[in-house]
Amino acid sequence: MKSRPLERHLFVVFGATGDLTSRKLLPALYHLVHESRVVLLGVGSSDMDDASFRAHARDALSRAGYGNADAWCDERVHFHRQPREAAYEKLAERIGQVEKQHELPGNRVLYLALPPSTFPKTIEGVGKAGLQHSPGWSRLVVEKPFGHDAESARVLNDTVHRYFEESQVYRIDHYLGKETVQNLLVFRFANPLFEASWNRDRVDRVEITVAEAIDIGRRGGYYDGAGAVRDMIQSHLAQLLTLVAMEPPISMKAPTVRDEKVKVLRSMRPVRPEDTVLGQYTTGAGIPAYRSLDGVDADSTTPTYAAMKLFVDNWRWQGVPFYLRTGKAMAERTTQIAVAFRPPPVCLFHGIAEDCPEYSDVLYLNIQPDEGFRLEIEVKEPGETPRLRTVPLRFDYAEAFGEVPEAYEALLRDIIEGDQTHFVRSDWVEESWRIFAPILDAELPVHEYPAGSWGPTAARDLLGDAPNWATGS
Repeated sequence: MKSRPLERHLFVVFGATGDLTSRKLLPALYHLVHESRVVLLGVGSSDMDDASFRAHARDALSRAGYGNADAWCDERVHFHRQPREAAYEKLAERIGQVEKQHELPGNRVLYLALPPSTFPKTIEGVGKAGLQHSPGWSRLVVEKPFGHDAESARVLNDTVHRYFEESQVYRIDHYLGKETVQNLLVFRFANPLFEASWNRDRVDRVEITVAEAIDIGRRGGYYDGAGAVRDMIQSHLAQLLTLVAMEPPISMKAPTVRDEKVKVLRSMRPVRPEDTVLGQYTTGAGIPAYRSLDGVDADSTTPTYAAMKLFVDNWRWQGVPFYLRTGKAMAERTTQIAVAFRPPPVCLFHGIAEDCPEYSDVLYLNIQPDEGFRLEIEVKEPGETPRLRTVPLRFDYAEAFGEVPEAYEALLRDIIEGDQTHFVRSDWVEESWRIFAPILDAELPVHEYPAGSWGPTAARDLLGDAPNWATGS
């Protein structure tokens, strides 16, 4: 199936020589637009010109497997040096020159691939230079984290809205570009079998795990001021929770989908400190302890692991616990949503009631590394004795459709096409910070766990001993 042609535009990346641009944006953008008349303008403080940045871009694309990108880099890639303290008027002039050179209609993407601390100043500089106004459309893309807490998120929203309309703003969370995440609403609302069971009458609990096998590495300086709740829970896991819990929208247009996601957050109680377990990894599995990393305080209490129980107080989900778990340096890399359905009301196939399983069917939605789902159901083993066995029904995206598009590529296409469905709205950001504020403000114990494990043992009391938690899968 051939993709729709993209509108001609100028893609401006602030932070063009950074790691995010090299590893994610350049490969995704090249794969998406190299056959379209789309032009890239990198912006950064490095002492580069067009030629040196083109060499940098060719190297990044070569490492990503695109060894034939020379022509695109030479013809469509430019660079503008923007000293940190300089005004943005010269950048505005350069943008005008590049648009004229390539006969572009004035459509612009302004992508902030920058440290969060630089967002306010960059947005203000862009706004004062008038880059939000153009003959075509102009769209601002902001990476997470959006704010450090509820107050800073409000201040940042105010700064954005001083210069940009909300319809121009794309707060990007790359998890929402993954096929399984985007398929979640199709899975729920196009299959009446599941939608009819997607409620407190049939669901016992929902578990969302984002586990990473890698450690913090060279990100110690940033991470020690953030931690697991800010870095992962407030953004990635909260997004997954709202997709699982939201009501059917009246249409699949962006405003109605985003309305329903915000309603979920507004229905949620702030998480209680007593329903939270924090952890920090120590040496294990060949990984050095978190506190030994460069940029990390030797006495740091920053959590690299967080698990918590939350509730959605609405008609559909009242009383159903939602468990969130995330951690660095864990046993394996996995992102998964597990929906555990209630067991049958009567135990028919076991000799004694105590021998009945606590859960019956469990639906696993795998987001990474292998995108797809499996539904575990009970069947009878052959033979006279009625023995039950749990067997999986599986669906694998790559097996069914071949190569799955990279998350950033899917989201970049949405930005260029003006589709905000999979992006975060300002009120969603502020509501999510409200829910997690009690954890950010509390002085909770931080339990140690060895790298390469599934987190601190203290989390077992909170999470319970359901099979999917006990094995970590």
